[in-house]
Amino acid sequence: MVITCPKCSKENQDHYKFCLGCGAELPRDVSPKKFAAGTPPHGVPAASRAKDYGDEPTAIGTGAQKGPAVAPPPPALVDPAAFIAPARGEDTGASKKAAAAAPATPAAAAGAGTVVCPQCQEPNPPSNKFCALCGFKLVKPAGQAAQPSTPVVSTSGAANVVLTALRADGTEAGSYTLPTNPTLIGRDSGTIFGGDSYLSPRHATFSIKGGRLFVKDEGSLNGVYRRLRRDTPVQLDNGDVFRIGQEIVRVEPLSPAPTTPDGVERLGSPSKGYVARLALIIGRDATGNAFPVPDTGLHLGRERGDILFPEDGYVSGLHCQISLQGGRLFLTDLGSSNGTFLRVLGETEITGGDILLMGQQLFRINV
Repeated sequence: MVITCPKCSKENQDHYKFCLGCGAELPRDVSPKKFAAGTPPHGVPAASRAKDYGDEPTAIGTGAQKGPAVAPPPPALVDPAAFIAPARGEDTGASKKAAAAAPATPAAAAGAGTVVCPQCQEPNPPSNKFCALCGFKLVKPAGQAAQPSTPVVSTSGAANVVLTALRADGTEAGSYTLPTNPTLIGRDSGTIFGGDSYLSPRHATFSIKGGRLFVKDEGSLNGVYRRLRRDTPVQLDNGDVFRIGQEIVRVEPLSPAPTTPDGVERLGSPSKGYVARLALIIGRDATGNAFPVPDTGLHLGRERGDILFPEDGYVSGLHCQISLQGGRLFLTDLGSSNGTFLRVLGETEITGGDILLMGQQLFRINV
């Protein structure tokens, strides 16, 4: 089955979202694909405590604030959800791989003679002018890797490290060269950071150690998030926070309630078969619905999965997966259009080509 582009009449495979000839969005069937849910999308009582990520006021409201803030609305400069302007749409069937399978890097999966999309790492035939998954215009030659695996930078300075702000369509909106090692950036830094009220005055520090580049969240209110590479499981620990679309989710342990001071144990429903829960962060020190995570894992998406966000157009039809492997939880992006972002805790190594979400802006790391 093929889909004929209404703009240029080129025939495309039925799972493509954008025309390979002109890049126009292809018409889609309004009926969502069927999905076999592993668990019902019911919730459990919300957590009564939010993990403290800092005590620093920003332009969101007034006064001192603790904990991660509610997800900001789509900004005018850069969409926090990622690269393509129309963030809605169905995901391709080819990109829906199980996280439990052995992951492969985009370059390795592409094979010889293919073009790897620099935005979503989707392998494309060399004849494609636009990425079949995200619609980005392909400009890289066939076989070129999207980014180096490890940056090699000078330990004496940071002049060769550049943060490039990205607009919603993937075009560049300005750049900032790190002037020193280390470099503290935030709203007080001015330039491309000055107009973002969701950035803390002192937001994050970039440093070079042993030829490697690191970023550290300096207790900012809204955090630093790194985009996950598609189909690559990343381990989750209790308290970790990740973001899909405009949804901010925290991983919490399922532990029995303690006894009261007079020794009375609390009654509660059994949690056999569940290993954690996902709590939606809806405001400062506030969580909304919470969903149990079974030992069989679950999927999150807008149209298909165990936990659905039907009103969030920046979440893909089937966006990401939570899985249990070897007694540990893993988060995997399933080729979503706008990406899955994991909040950085402490000092974390980053590489050239990584995408960071800070405040309302996306930044690509160029080394």
